[in-house]
Amino acid sequence: MLKKTLASADLSRRQVLQAGAGLAGSLTVPAIARAQAPVNIRVSWVAVPNNSPPFLFKAPGIAKNLGKTYTMEAVQYRGTPQSIQALATGDLEIALLSYSSFPLAIQNANMQDVRIIADEFQDGADGYYSAQFMVLKDGPIKKIEDIKGKVVAVNVKNGATHGAARSLLGQHGLQERDYSVIEVAFPNMRAVLAEKKVDVVSVGTPQFAWDPEMEKIARTLFTQRDALGKTEVVIWVARQGFLEKNRAAIVDFMADMLRARAHLFDPANHAEAVKIVSEFSKIPPDKLDGWLFTKRDFYRVPDARPDLVALQANINQLYKEGSLKQPLDVGKYSDLSLLEEAIKRPR
Repeated sequence: MLKKTLASADLSRRQVLQAGAGLAGSLTVPAIARAQAPVNIRVSWVAVPNNSPPFLFKAPGIAKNLGKTYTMEAVQYRGTPQSIQALATGDLEIALLSYSSFPLAIQNANMQDVRIIADEFQDGADGYYSAQFMVLKDGPIKKIEDIKGKVVAVNVKNGATHGAARSLLGQHGLQERDYSVIEVAFPNMRAVLAEKKVDVVSVGTPQFAWDPEMEKIARTLFTQRDALGKTEVVIWVARQGFLEKNRAAIVDFMADMLRARAHLFDPANHAEAVKIVSEFSKIPPDKLDGWLFTKRDFYRVPDARPDLVALQANINQLYKEGSLKQPLDVGKYSDLSLLEEAIKRPR
């Protein structure tokens, strides 16, 4: 009887210990799993290959931290202004904003906590492509002043090309009351110009500027460089709270981004880069090969450092023209420390 009692007591103790271990496991395992779950980073984009997020990590073995410390979703918007609301509502973690839409996030959407964290691409850098504003070769517009009373097509209002057109026309004495502005997607610019539905089109992506069919009918009236000089066209922007909460994962993400940029922009990998962009965009390789990631394309800084001096000048110009309600200090809304940390990582 005594042996049975001792055996029963020993079993009871084991059951209690096992139950306690099970309870501890049920409390701690999900907590650990949550702590180790990759941070999901949703990044906006507008047009390919101008914007790299959709194809950034297509080359195998480049994104060493993807799926470990972070995951990434590339989310498309019609223009950069449309991603401001998504950033405000928490539907985006990183927004690609233009020099013209970035101030709107602060002044109109009142997001005082937005921070510039990296560069996407620049217009008007020495020797590189600048967005073109084109008219029919046999059309009535011979000089800027001839745009009075005419129709100008931009991909989206308050985007980069709209800002450039508004700036240059203003320098020639034309305000927006003197001409009409309509929105047309970049792929449709040649058609609306050929059909004389508009008089001026903004060609903000090189593949449409270098299209032989466009070159047959159109000529360049002015470029974005003529309007604004060097332009910090698109920058990466995130909210400060997200950066602080997920700093380590974001640095991992940016280290992978730098590795991917170095790979894609290396002339030795040009054929692979063309293939990657072609497969995603469905643009035939022969229509990319002659300009993609060359000097016939926009300038992309290898280490993704934004040109804050150029950006400040661009924003000052918008304020001077009355497009912005107040001046803006770019330095106050920049945090390049994560990028600098990522740059120090071995590639």
